[in-house]
Amino acid sequence: MDDRHLYVQYGTDGRRMARELLTAADAKTLIPANASIAIKPNLVVAKPANSGATTHPEIVAGIIDYLRENGFNDITIIESSWVGDNTRRAFEVAGYTELSRRMNVPIYDLKSDSSMAVAVESEEISLCRRAVEADFLINVPVLKGHCQTVMTCAMKNLKGIIPDREKRRFHTMGLDKPIALLNKAFRPGLTLVDAICGDLNFEEGGNPVPMNRLILGADSVLIDSYGASLLGLAPEEVRYIIHGEKLGVGKRFTGKELIEINRPADGQDRAFRPTRAVQGLARCVKADQACSACYGSLIHALNRLDEMGMLSRLREPIHIGQGYQGKTDNGIGIGRCCSGFAQGLGGCPPNARAILDFLLTKV
Repeated sequence: MDDRHLYVQYGTDGRRMARELLTAADAKTLIPANASIAIKPNLVVAKPANSGATTHPEIVAGIIDYLRENGFNDITIIESSWVGDNTRRAFEVAGYTELSRRMNVPIYDLKSDSSMAVAVESEEISLCRRAVEADFLINVPVLKGHCQTVMTCAMKNLKGIIPDREKRRFHTMGLDKPIALLNKAFRPGLTLVDAICGDLNFEEGGNPVPMNRLILGADSVLIDSYGASLLGLAPEEVRYIIHGEKLGVGKRFTGKELIEINRPADGQDRAFRPTRAVQGLARCVKADQACSACYGSLIHALNRLDEMGMLSRLREPIHIGQGYQGKTDNGIGIGRCCSGFAQGLGGCPPNARAILDFLLTKV
């Protein structure tokens, strides 16, 4: 597996997708023989994955399937919820207690773990021992918005491997720089991002948007800068990405690194039930058989336009979906299916940043 590539797979079956994505990328080549492997999901709060807050347990099941098929059997799941929440309750509510029993993989609450100090640049950062002492850590974040850092994904998910007192200190330091320092001090062996239905705005869920994809890579800066583009953000808007790049944690996404394992399937969005916030944004859209990968990018772009105070300037609806294939129109169309529209943006799917830049020319 090349650590300068990003592998993406579209779909809704997290377990199958995770296993197939890891296989396609030949991820086992990064893992030392007989390694002890820790899997670190995002269980920041005690909520199910369909809220857009936490990692789907089926994705972790698919990772375990792949590891066992390739001879790796020393596997644990580790996590520490945010300050004030109970990790054990999060394990239960998010489905990990049942997953642990079913697959015979132990789960560990890092809030009760001992810690060790690691020097990085001119700072010392405390890390939980179980994370440091594992031979290989697989980071499994959720791509979602965040009220303080704008977004959270690979780099910020590592806050779950530091003790609560260190989490509090990070907030006093302003979050962005300490997150970058943490990623300089500790680098996961592999990151598999849950981008099935991350929350539109908040780390704690409530406004899930379907993007129905998994993202696999080894460079956290690369992953997060690509994730930013999916949310309609420039890397400069997510300051911890820029700090991380300056510290040598990784290099940002340019577009050349992406390897798509498959294409978005028809009808991926049928199980999605939009929340009130998403419904409000969707009033600007005329969707006809739109797949979730494309529709989710559009919703994220509209959210960014709304945050900029410019959504009300859109004077005509935005068309999206396979129902517009082969049709011509003078209106606005998003995605390859709307190639016949006079005001069209191509791509299959286009990312939210590209859609936002395009819509800014229409307001």
